[in-house]
Amino acid sequence: MKRIKLIGIIFCALVLGLSSCKKNAKADVAAEVPNIRIQEAIEKNVEQSNEITATVEPQDKNSIAPSAPGRIRHILVEVGQHVSKGQKLVQMDVANLSNLESQIENVRRSYKRTQELFNVGGASQQELDNAKLQMDIAQTNIKNMSENTFLLSPISGMITERNYYNGDMYSGQKPVLVVMSINPVKILINVSESNYSKMKLGMPIDVKFDIFQGTKFQGKVSLIYPTIDEASRTFPVEIRLNNNNNKIRPGMFARVTLEFGKAKRILVPDQSVIKQSGSGARFIYVYNEGKVQYKPIEIGRRIDSDYEIISGISAGDQVVVAGQSKLVDGASVRVVK
Repeated sequence: MKRIKLIGIIFCALVLGLSSCKKNAKADVAAEVPNIRIQEAIEKNVEQSNEITATVEPQDKNSIAPSAPGRIRHILVEVGQHVSKGQKLVQMDVANLSNLESQIENVRRSYKRTQELFNVGGASQQELDNAKLQMDIAQTNIKNMSENTFLLSPISGMITERNYYNGDMYSGQKPVLVVMSINPVKILINVSESNYSKMKLGMPIDVKFDIFQGTKFQGKVSLIYPTIDEASRTFPVEIRLNNNNNKIRPGMFARVTLEFGKAKRILVPDQSVIKQSGSGARFIYVYNEGKVQYKPIEIGRRIDSDYEIISGISAGDQVVVAGQSKLVDGASVRVVK
């Protein structure tokens, strides 16, 4: 009798154990299915604008220096000073110029005597030609020496750099002065090749500067380069800004906004976009019939809390916005709210 009772107890324990194991197994299977939240990718008309950062450059920039080393006698202007085209900026040592001026007088007198002799038959045509050649060479030399003794500004602008002082020996390492034309100024930006056909000469462009908060400046496209850089797939565009009050200065940090109207674009929440570790690639998980699929994407601009999707998914796709950390391509999932 006792033996029958013991067998009954063992049987009941086995039945209860098996039941418990089945429940635990079901619970484990349920626990392995990740919970996710999804949201539909929508298509909307979106303003097509690109912000590009760049640096302000002068319209023209000239380095003022003689063609050969020499003593700087007097610098006639100072940094920050406005100068006019043709204005004297620097006087170099005049000794060599004075010597040449004395020599050219002798050459002129010699030519005049030869010409008089030629007129009365006392000199040949060859002698006259040689005398004329000597005078032309002397005049060219004195012109070059004069240009390298009194250095003139080739443009109207502002002195932005000075590297020497009165009495210094010009060594040729750096220019004596730098003069820049800063009205107008220009900004050189690199634009994606996808926008090449949209860029037009004279196109108005909005420009902002962090230093002038709340102020917007308007420039115009003044030059579009004709080739595409094969490495960056961009092309340079030059923007010109009027600067009548000299408020904008070369070297300033600028934000250039390009407006290309509206276009239909797919938008997804920013939580759905994942950056692939170790690279700049982006991807999204798309939900379909209880499973998720890995989708590489190309993103555009961030618009508020959404990302613009250039390629990779379609409007109406159900994208995963939460629970991506446990997902792999083709994984079964449970959608929760």
